[in-house]
Amino acid sequence: MASVPTLPSHPSQVTPEWLTEALRERFPTASVASIETLEVHEGTNSNARLRVAYHAPCELPETFFLKLPPFDPARRAAVNRTGMGRREALFYRTLADHVPMRVPRPFVARFDEASGAFVLLIEDLETTSCTIPDPVEGLGVEQALLAMRDYARLHVRYENEARRRREAGWVERMPEGSEYGTTMLQYGLDHHRDRLTDAFAELATLYIERQADLEAVWVRGRITVLQGDGHIANLFVDDGQPGFLDWGLIQLGTPLRDVGFFITMALSPANRREHERALIARYLEARLEAGGEPISFEDAWLTHRVLATYAVPASCQIVLFPENVGPERKRLASAFLERCECVIEDLDARGALREVAGI
Repeated sequence: MASVPTLPSHPSQVTPEWLTEALRERFPTASVASIETLEVHEGTNSNARLRVAYHAPCELPETFFLKLPPFDPARRAAVNRTGMGRREALFYRTLADHVPMRVPRPFVARFDEASGAFVLLIEDLETTSCTIPDPVEGLGVEQALLAMRDYARLHVRYENEARRRREAGWVERMPEGSEYGTTMLQYGLDHHRDRLTDAFAELATLYIERQADLEAVWVRGRITVLQGDGHIANLFVDDGQPGFLDWGLIQLGTPLRDVGFFITMALSPANRREHERALIARYLEARLEAGGEPISFEDAWLTHRVLATYAVPASCQIVLFPENVGPERKRLASAFLERCECVIEDLDARGALREVAGI
């Protein structure tokens, strides 16, 4: 896609004129009369809900979910450098209609190749029957079983190299050696060590010191397209079916990385302990149903244990323990960190890493 020179960096900059032009890329008759910002939030990125009025009746909805980089210039630059916005925009432009999963309907997906800035305008789930799981209770086991089916279909589809190149040729492995996670983990160790378990601190230190070695272990095995970020805050439920919200970490990698991260971060620790073996078995069965090559349970289980170590850098933002966030954000962060700390101890992830890679 060609670089788009001018993108809004704040909801107030999404004008009727800009939105009309952006919507007309997919909806040629769109004509926006006015825009009202209903609410604004900040997390890893910033987002808002917009109410839109049109000059004439049309097929487009009255409200949208808007996603932008963070407002703070330093944080915006850091997020833009990760390429998350570019990847998610490309997903909604090229793959959303192909993946065998429930994802929000896209309306606008633009990015600037030079800066990494992006604008996403997608389905507003608050106006539908979709629900967002409670971050502490986690996703239900019934939805998790269906997610295993969805992941299997995604992975098998793109283990076919010809199809992957044809439909998803832009999807790549994550760049190695990013300072994004190591800097935050070091801050957590330096300033909040007393709030972290010993097992977490050990793996955080290992990641800081041997990031390239760990990342090389995490990408071993067969290659496919991964959703990449199936944690509890990136999921929704639509009529009993799991939906996948955030595609900023879509990448090439080994399929058990998606499966293990989802099981760890979407279910409560208690539900994971009780059902993770059955969920992995269901994933392996669903791979066969989708026409994929078999993976033995023993190999899958060991890989799951090794890949549990990835939960530590995945928690890098959490260990900053920022004070200027609301109670719901703190509740989510606490639940996220608990999941990570529990899984690396429950599965002896450090021992699995030594066994498989000698690290």
